[in-house]
Amino acid sequence: MTFNQLSSGDLIADRRADYAKMLAEAGDAPGAAELMAQALELAPDWAAGWFRLADYEEKSGRIEAAVDALRNTLRLNPEDIFGASLKLALLGATETPEQPPSVYVERLFDDYAERFDHALVEKLGYSVPEKLAAVIGRVNGGGRFRHVTDLGCGTGLFGERIRDRADFLEGFDLSANMLAKAEAKGVYDRLAQADLSLAPEDSGVFGALEQRRADLVSAADVLMYLGNLEGVFVIADRLLAPGGLFAFSVEDACGADGFVLRPSLRYAHPEAYIASLCKESGLSMIATERTIIRRDAGEPVAGILFLACKPA
Repeated sequence: MTFNQLSSGDLIADRRADYAKMLAEAGDAPGAAELMAQALELAPDWAAGWFRLADYEEKSGRIEAAVDALRNTLRLNPEDIFGASLKLALLGATETPEQPPSVYVERLFDDYAERFDHALVEKLGYSVPEKLAAVIGRVNGGGRFRHVTDLGCGTGLFGERIRDRADFLEGFDLSANMLAKAEAKGVYDRLAQADLSLAPEDSGVFGALEQRRADLVSAADVLMYLGNLEGVFVIADRLLAPGGLFAFSVEDACGADGFVLRPSLRYAHPEAYIASLCKESGLSMIATERTIIRRDAGEPVAGILFLACKPA
């Protein structure tokens, strides 16, 4: 049995876990927690089971029990493929991590890739790619770009909207499955796997790229999966040619002092924090637009679109 598998390896434990899930879906979180605890007595080394128990305990209002279950999850799965460290921070048991576990984000989007476009665009009203492309068009008059680097390109939704204005378009993403979907669209001239949470010298990919190569660097709807954005701005600065544009979006943290982890397990960033990073990087902010970027649990999610320029 591996740490990451979703089955416990014990038929009776799995059956009790299935019943627990049914109770949870019916609104009986305490009953689900009781059954899940029984399953874990049979399979105490089941990391995914402890993570599920944490969810049921939290929904039952038993926060200390949820924290204990999350700590067991991390003990059994220190790579943190389930994002237990993020949940611990939301429950007030630890400090907010500066970055989510890369393995958690990679798995999240690998699992999501097949239904990503339909779920995000048609069901959640996701609109960042077209809105960000429109901001860029208003500033540069719809002109062409010699070299565009799309950070966190996903399935290529932003790439599709900038392709006809780019002589060369490259995309980078952490998820291999998302990159496969982007490749199937035939939009990019080059695609590669890369981790934006790493410093450029540690990432392998960004540290090896030719500097000052891009006249447009984009990060459409990706920075909410990072907390501290200093490394991203270092990467953008290295990639941008003099006079190049950096176009990106964040979820709006309004009046917060810095980045904020939300119950969605995404990060939000206030405008003042972004402005300070631009100043430190020597970028000039040339456009800012507040807008609704998607819906989450039926509620609108407020975001900010930014366009910054590297001095010529």
